[in-house]
Amino acid sequence: MTYDVVIIGAGAAGLMCALTAGYAGRSVLVIDHANKAGKKILMSGGGRCNFTNLDTAPAHFFSSNPHFCISALKRYRPEHFVELVERHGLEHVEKAPGQLFCADSAKDLLAVLLTECDWAGVEIRLKTSVESLERQGEGMRLDTSAGRIEAGAVVVATGGLSIPTLGASGFGYEIARQFGLEVTDTRAALVPFTLTSAWKERTAALSGLSTEVVARCRDGEYREPMLFTHRGLSGPALLQVSSHWHPGDELAIDLLPGESAFEGLAAARREAPKRRLSTWLGERLPRRLAQALVEWHGGDGPMAERSNADLEAWASRLNDWRIKPAGTEGWRTAEVTMGGVDTRALSSKTFEVNGLPQLRFIGEVLDVTGQLGGYNFQWAWASGVACGQAV
Repeated sequence: MTYDVVIIGAGAAGLMCALTAGYAGRSVLVIDHANKAGKKILMSGGGRCNFTNLDTAPAHFFSSNPHFCISALKRYRPEHFVELVERHGLEHVEKAPGQLFCADSAKDLLAVLLTECDWAGVEIRLKTSVESLERQGEGMRLDTSAGRIEAGAVVVATGGLSIPTLGASGFGYEIARQFGLEVTDTRAALVPFTLTSAWKERTAALSGLSTEVVARCRDGEYREPMLFTHRGLSGPALLQVSSHWHPGDELAIDLLPGESAFEGLAAARREAPKRRLSTWLGERLPRRLAQALVEWHGGDGPMAERSNADLEAWASRLNDWRIKPAGTEGWRTAEVTMGGVDTRALSSKTFEVNGLPQLRFIGEVLDVTGQLGGYNFQWAWASGVACGQAV
């Protein structure tokens, strides 16, 4: 079995690379150990897949080599992918500014990619694992569970470590290390936080409640909803800030974004001295949360009885709630992997390994990680197209 290009991984990046190379006249084989292509596409975005963000720019990505992503993102932009899916009649909706989702189901998006692969003459083999990979002259040789395969080039599109139930593994990192490439430290990102026992009990009682906050950690700051869960804190704001968090870090959460709690409390004391603190809180926060805050910190009562020190303490709890997570939910629920194959060993134009053009890496396996909101899928499309055009 001989092909111009063999792509390991039938996810977003792998399929995009395959159809691009196929249309360029290459003979292409995609292999994946899973029993279904595009599993992460199917489960993402609640089954509707946030497939791009119209605001995509390098500033929305993390990497130890931040300039690497610029070339591919410039060459294949969100409007290019939108044009592709619209040609197939796929309806989409903009749930939040710039964030495009399938109107019905992510199955429709996967069907577009598989149809394009079929039209481009791409062969896809599932339930096929790679047992070894070796350089063979100007090409590569793979020993797989389906037999030996020879390829002009191999593209590694195996993804990261997030959500192992979908088949995620560190196989792509093993290949990188085998050929002398560095792999930067990996950690779960876009992932909910778990809390210590005392705080876990408190937040569990509020499970399912959502409120808009500003969440901060290190150099990250995001104004989006926060969600209380049975195990800790989640929601877009906390998922975003998890990409900045390291074990031992503290989170700073503003429960009243855009409002000075101290000024508001002082005004209430002055203008409505008989109003109770719980009433004031209930006008600004979900009532369950307002009541919980009073219970956690003690002492409801008329505003007239509040000292300046008391108001300052409450202002701090509301505008600058500090909490140190026990950890995160880890790979089980992480949407992406932070870190990966060091891009300094690759060409940002072709994604080939420097000095070894027969081997290329694309997508999440690389040390390029997007923020929440469709950026990681746009990176998959852009890196897949850039590699597919050059391979």
